[in-house]
Amino acid sequence: MTVGKLREMLGSPDVALSAWAGLGDPVVHEALLAAFDVITFDVQHGLQSIEEIREGCARAVFLGKPALVRVPIGDLALAGRVLDFGATGVILPMVDNAAEAERFARALRYPPLGMRSFGPARALSLFGMNSAEAYIEEANKGIVSLAMIETAGAFREIDAILAVPELGGVFVGPSDLSLALGGKLDPNGSASDEAAHLICRQAKSAGKIAAVYAANAADARRYRDMGYDLICVASDIGLLKQASLAICAEIRRKD
Repeated sequence: MTVGKLREMLGSPDVALSAWAGLGDPVVHEALLAAFDVITFDVQHGLQSIEEIREGCARAVFLGKPALVRVPIGDLALAGRVLDFGATGVILPMVDNAAEAERFARALRYPPLGMRSFGPARALSLFGMNSAEAYIEEANKGIVSLAMIETAGAFREIDAILAVPELGGVFVGPSDLSLALGGKLDPNGSASDEAAHLICRQAKSAGKIAAVYAANAADARRYRDMGYDLICVASDIGLLKQASLAICAEIRRKD
């Protein structure tokens, strides 16, 4: 497992599938990591403690899978901290313009390319690196920054956001984007799909990573066919609910 594994994975022709974790239980994380290529910890809306995020990032590294973290809105301090925990990618929600995208992307890179503060003692250990200089070089090349496109402002400024040289790519949040564009929650509506398709095409044209959240397998297949590089699928809580309802319904079914 290397610092740059996530970036390498997202540069391949095959779509990468990520688990979406809102729970802090390590057994849940291990079960997700056994199936998915990547694990994304949702700190914006999730139920984890900072200790559970720290251990989740480490567990992913031990199992050879990259960890992404969606931090709360505007939390650039936590964005840098989760990289110190061993995450190799960060998603920032509610980015509204190119200036915000640039500040975010530069917060994940060390000077002179950015303004990340140095202190990755845990990351050095997890990645088996004895040289601080080697980690700085690998991190500046390999860490992935994904700005969420889910506001009307971000959608209008998508070209300017994608032109930020330090930014790794964009992450589409279909639910919030549908609210921003149409005033109602409609992540699978035609307007949302058209916007998602357009954002993906523009990201690929700009040489950037295109990522998206999908509520279920059918949505994920649709986004895969659009050309997305990374698809975060469902959620740990959602999968537990779905499986529980399905098995109870099957048991109670009268043949």
